[in-house]
Amino acid sequence: MQRNSLRTQVNINCALKTIESNTIANFIRINSKGIIITTNNVSSESDLQEIEKYVKNSLLSDIENISSPRLPQSKLYLKIVGIPYISKKMNNQISSDDIKNVLKNNHLFNDIVLISKPCIIKISLKSDIAIIWIDIWDTQNRTNAKKVINQRFNIGSFIAIVQGTNINLGIP
Repeated sequence: MQRNSLRTQVNINCALKTIESNTIANFIRINSKGIIITTNNVSSESDLQEIEKYVKNSLLSDIENISSPRLPQSKLYLKIVGIPYISKKMNNQISSDDIKNVLKNNHLFNDIVLISKPCIIKISLKSDIAIIWIDIWDTQNRTNAKKVINQRFNIGSFIAIVQGTNINLGIP
């Protein structure tokens, strides 16, 4: 089994070299539960795709049992400001389902995976503007968050902006 792991490690490193990657597989362990691969740095999506392609081509008999590799993920917090608290079309408070639909139908949020329902808070009693807190899964190098932070998008005639934030302490 160890010889098979070493051969796999060498072959994966050759495959990564062909795509001119700086990533090197340092350790590979193959067991009945799956494959563990450690690398010298944080792998990119193209590195993971190359590793997946090699593993699936070399283990044709078990191709259905191989799950796709993914980068380690962490929880990030974003807030969206500039959205009205009361929807003029429906004449009621904007809901988390409304926000989910907006995010799902906006190209900015294509790669964003929500952890929980968006939380909507009215800025003040006299204001009609809401702050929407969203918790997302992202890679450890914040690839997806970097794409959306400080981006503006329209919701009807309103311009909303996405901002990065620390953990939203005041929200249960």
